[in-house]
Amino acid sequence: MGQSKETTPKISPTSPAPVAVPRSTGQPSYTVPIARSVEAVRAIRLMARVVMSEWGLQHLADEAALLLSELVTNAVRHARGTSLRVQLTRQTKHTVYLAVVDYAPHRLPAPRVPGPDEDSGRGLLLVEALAVRWGCDLMGAPARPWGKRTWAVLEAKTEAAAR
Repeated sequence: MGQSKETTPKISPTSPAPVAVPRSTGQPSYTVPIARSVEAVRAIRLMARVVMSEWGLQHLADEAALLLSELVTNAVRHARGTSLRVQLTRQTKHTVYLAVVDYAPHRLPAPRVPGPDEDSGRGLLLVEALAVRWGCDLMGAPARPWGKRTWAVLEAKTEAAAR
Protein backbone atom coordinates (compact mmCIF):
# COMPACT_ATOMS: atom_id res chain seq x y z
CA MET A 1 0.00 0.00 0.00
CA GLY A 2 1.12 3.53 -0.69
CA GLN A 3 1.49 6.38 1.72
CA SER A 4 -1.82 7.48 3.22
CA LYS A 5 -2.83 11.09 3.50
CA GLU A 6 -5.77 12.91 4.98
CA THR A 7 -5.53 16.59 5.63
CA THR A 8 -6.15 19.16 8.22
CA PRO A 9 -6.14 22.45 6.29
CA LYS A 10 -4.30 25.52 7.45
CA ILE A 11 -5.43 28.77 5.88
CA SER A 12 -3.76 32.10 6.47
CA PRO A 13 -4.86 35.51 5.14
CA THR A 14 -1.80 35.63 2.87
CA SER A 15 -2.18 32.12 1.45
CA PRO A 16 -3.31 32.05 -2.20
CA ALA A 17 -4.90 28.64 -1.62
CA PRO A 18 -5.70 26.30 1.24
CA VAL A 19 -2.59 24.61 2.59
CA ALA A 20 -3.15 20.91 3.18
CA VAL A 21 -1.16 19.15 5.88
CA PRO A 22 -1.18 15.37 5.33
CA ARG A 23 -1.85 12.83 8.07
CA SER A 24 -1.26 9.12 7.70
CA THR A 25 -4.69 7.39 7.45
CA GLY A 26 -6.57 5.63 4.62
CA GLN A 27 -6.03 6.27 0.91
CA PRO A 28 -3.95 9.28 -0.16
CA SER A 29 -6.50 12.08 0.19
CA TYR A 30 -6.89 15.80 0.73
CA THR A 31 -10.05 17.23 2.26
CA VAL A 32 -10.38 20.99 2.59
CA PRO A 33 -13.26 23.13 3.88
CA ILE A 34 -13.67 26.29 1.81
CA ALA A 35 -15.93 29.32 1.77
CA ARG A 36 -18.84 29.12 -0.67
CA SER A 37 -17.53 32.01 -2.74
CA VAL A 38 -16.40 32.79 -6.27
CA GLU A 39 -12.88 33.41 -4.94
CA ALA A 40 -12.69 29.82 -3.70
CA VAL A 41 -12.87 28.47 -7.25
CA ARG A 42 -9.43 29.83 -8.17
CA ALA A 43 -7.90 28.52 -4.93
CA ILE A 44 -9.31 25.04 -5.57
CA ARG A 45 -7.93 24.98 -9.13
CA LEU A 46 -4.49 25.79 -7.74
CA MET A 47 -4.81 23.17 -5.01
CA ALA A 48 -5.84 20.51 -7.55
CA ARG A 49 -2.75 21.21 -9.65
CA VAL A 50 -0.46 21.05 -6.61
CA VAL A 51 -1.99 17.78 -5.37
CA MET A 52 -1.79 16.15 -8.82
CA SER A 53 1.86 17.18 -9.04
CA GLU A 54 2.59 15.81 -5.57
CA TRP A 55 1.04 12.48 -6.56
CA GLY A 56 3.08 12.37 -9.79
CA LEU A 57 -0.06 12.86 -11.88
CA GLN A 58 0.90 16.12 -13.59
CA HIS A 59 -0.69 14.84 -16.81
CA LEU A 60 -4.08 14.94 -15.01
CA ALA A 61 -3.57 18.34 -13.38
CA ASP A 62 -5.48 20.43 -15.92
CA GLU A 63 -8.40 18.00 -16.06
CA ALA A 64 -8.57 17.74 -12.25
CA ALA A 65 -8.47 21.52 -11.92
CA LEU A 66 -11.22 21.94 -14.52
CA LEU A 67 -13.45 19.24 -13.01
CA LEU A 68 -13.15 20.61 -9.48
CA SER A 69 -13.62 24.14 -10.78
CA GLU A 70 -16.92 23.15 -12.40
CA LEU A 71 -18.14 21.21 -9.35
CA VAL A 72 -17.24 24.05 -6.96
CA THR A 73 -18.77 26.67 -9.27
CA ASN A 74 -22.05 24.73 -9.33
CA ALA A 75 -22.05 24.54 -5.53
CA VAL A 76 -21.27 28.26 -5.23
CA ARG A 77 -24.12 29.12 -7.60
CA HIS A 78 -26.79 26.67 -6.46
CA ALA A 79 -26.13 25.59 -2.85
CA ARG A 80 -26.82 27.38 0.39
CA GLY A 81 -24.76 27.95 3.50
CA THR A 82 -21.40 29.62 3.80
CA SER A 83 -19.04 26.70 3.27
CA LEU A 84 -18.27 23.67 1.12
CA ARG A 85 -15.94 20.72 1.52
CA VAL A 86 -13.64 19.63 -1.31
CA GLN A 87 -12.03 16.20 -1.46
CA LEU A 88 -9.36 14.72 -3.73
CA THR A 89 -8.59 11.03 -3.23
CA ARG A 90 -6.14 8.89 -5.15
CA GLN A 91 -8.12 5.67 -5.50
CA THR A 92 -5.55 3.78 -7.57
CA LYS A 93 -2.25 4.51 -9.27
CA HIS A 94 -4.15 5.98 -12.25
CA THR A 95 -7.50 7.06 -10.75
CA VAL A 96 -8.48 10.16 -8.77
CA TYR A 97 -11.84 10.78 -7.07
CA LEU A 98 -12.87 14.45 -6.84
CA ALA A 99 -15.83 15.58 -4.73
CA VAL A 100 -17.60 18.68 -3.45
CA VAL A 101 -19.98 18.53 -0.50
CA ASP A 102 -22.59 21.29 -0.15
CA TYR A 103 -25.75 22.01 1.84
CA ALA A 104 -28.37 21.83 -0.91
CA PRO A 105 -29.78 18.28 -0.93
CA HIS A 106 -32.80 19.24 -2.99
CA ARG A 107 -30.82 20.90 -5.80
CA LEU A 108 -29.39 17.90 -7.61
CA PRO A 109 -27.09 18.46 -10.59
CA ALA A 110 -28.64 17.78 -13.98
CA PRO A 111 -26.80 18.29 -17.27
CA ARG A 112 -28.62 20.37 -19.84
CA VAL A 113 -27.94 21.59 -23.33
CA PRO A 114 -27.74 25.38 -23.19
CA GLY A 115 -28.71 27.58 -26.09
CA PRO A 116 -25.89 28.94 -28.27
CA ASP A 117 -26.22 32.43 -26.76
CA GLU A 118 -26.36 31.37 -23.10
CA ASP A 119 -23.40 32.33 -20.92
CA SER A 120 -23.64 29.34 -18.57
CA GLY A 121 -24.97 25.81 -18.36
CA ARG A 122 -22.03 23.89 -19.83
CA GLY A 123 -20.24 22.83 -16.65
CA LEU A 124 -21.80 19.40 -16.26
CA LEU A 125 -21.30 18.74 -19.97
CA LEU A 126 -17.57 19.28 -19.33
CA VAL A 127 -17.73 16.99 -16.31
CA GLU A 128 -19.40 14.28 -18.43
CA ALA A 129 -16.75 14.67 -21.13
CA LEU A 130 -13.71 14.54 -18.81
CA ALA A 131 -14.75 12.09 -16.08
CA VAL A 132 -14.97 8.33 -16.56
CA ARG A 133 -18.03 8.55 -14.30
CA TRP A 134 -19.67 11.11 -12.07
CA GLY A 135 -22.64 11.33 -9.77
CA CYS A 136 -24.27 12.76 -6.71
CA ASP A 137 -24.98 11.20 -3.30
CA LEU A 138 -27.25 12.61 -0.61
CA MET A 139 -25.62 13.16 2.79
CA GLY A 140 -27.36 12.37 6.07
CA ALA A 141 -30.46 10.34 6.82
CA PRO A 142 -32.41 9.30 3.69
CA ALA A 143 -35.61 10.91 4.97
CA ARG A 144 -33.87 14.15 5.98
CA PRO A 145 -30.65 14.72 4.04
CA TRP A 146 -28.62 17.76 5.06
CA GLY A 147 -26.56 18.03 1.87
CA LYS A 148 -25.09 16.29 -1.12
CA ARG A 149 -21.74 15.14 -2.46
CA THR A 150 -21.21 15.69 -6.17
CA TRP A 151 -18.27 13.66 -7.41
CA ALA A 152 -16.30 12.75 -10.50
CA VAL A 153 -13.69 10.09 -11.20
CA LEU A 154 -10.71 11.04 -13.35
CA GLU A 155 -8.54 8.35 -14.86
CA ALA A 156 -5.33 8.39 -16.88
CA LYS A 157 -6.23 7.64 -20.51
CA THR A 158 -3.39 5.18 -21.09
CA GLU A 159 -0.92 3.43 -18.86
CA ALA A 160 1.95 5.11 -20.72
CA ALA A 161 0.49 8.54 -19.91
CA ALA A 162 0.24 7.65 -16.23
CA ARG A 163 3.94 7.00 -15.79
